[in-house]
Amino acid sequence: MTIGIGGLVGGILGFFATRSLFGAFLGYFIGSTFDKFSTKNINFSSSRSNYSYDANYYSQRLSQNDFATALLILSAAVMKADGKILKSELDYVKQFFKQQFSSHLSSKYISDFKDILKKDFVLSDVCSTINGSMPIRQRSLLIQYLFGIAQADGLVSDSEMKVIQRISSYFRISSIEFEQIKSLFYKDVSSYYKVLGIDESASNDEVKKAYRKMAIKHHPDKFSQLGEEQQKAAKNKFQKIQEAYEHIKKERSIK
Repeated sequence: MTIGIGGLVGGILGFFATRSLFGAFLGYFIGSTFDKFSTKNINFSSSRSNYSYDANYYSQRLSQNDFATALLILSAAVMKADGKILKSELDYVKQFFKQQFSSHLSSKYISDFKDILKKDFVLSDVCSTINGSMPIRQRSLLIQYLFGIAQADGLVSDSEMKVIQRISSYFRISSIEFEQIKSLFYKDVSSYYKVLGIDESASNDEVKKAYRKMAIKHHPDKFSQLGEEQQKAAKNKFQKIQEAYEHIKKERSIK
């Protein structure tokens, strides 16, 4: 049994939006109804030759559209980025998989994860497979999930940030979009400007223009065809855009 891409994305959205078993299960159930993906053979190689057999094993899993395995590999890369695997990060991943699968299957994936954590994979290849089956809008949601792992201990380190940014570039997500996602996890002075995709030197007219552009691009109505949990995530992002604009307006006394 493997998890389909729709179920994976739906589950991530449900988990990210509600942090609850019900939300994740509902998202997974809705997303699974749209799973119609053809398999694609691809060879994932470990960056260490003595792991070639294990890499081939996981390659076979990935060629069967086992996106759970792909997600485990990306999760491991983020967790190992700062040279230490923390219990809070491991618990975050475990919780997600326990919410998506039966007790037996989640235990199997968690067991696999412990093995995956010991190996190094070529992330560009993993991301390439995901790119072939997942729209960029949904790939952005995976970046949010990876930020969630990094933030599980209360702080996203520079090394974790760099790995997530590299994965984001492999996903072909623009630097502006990446900064917007990143800003959802930070509340520094410049975060409100990053949400709108501009810097603090922008003029008032440029602020207004950026807000209108973002509001149109991310308006919830554009996501009405997706599942309930996806709509909630889209609404949340739209609210973040509005909050950022209102903060900047107040700070600058923009009418």
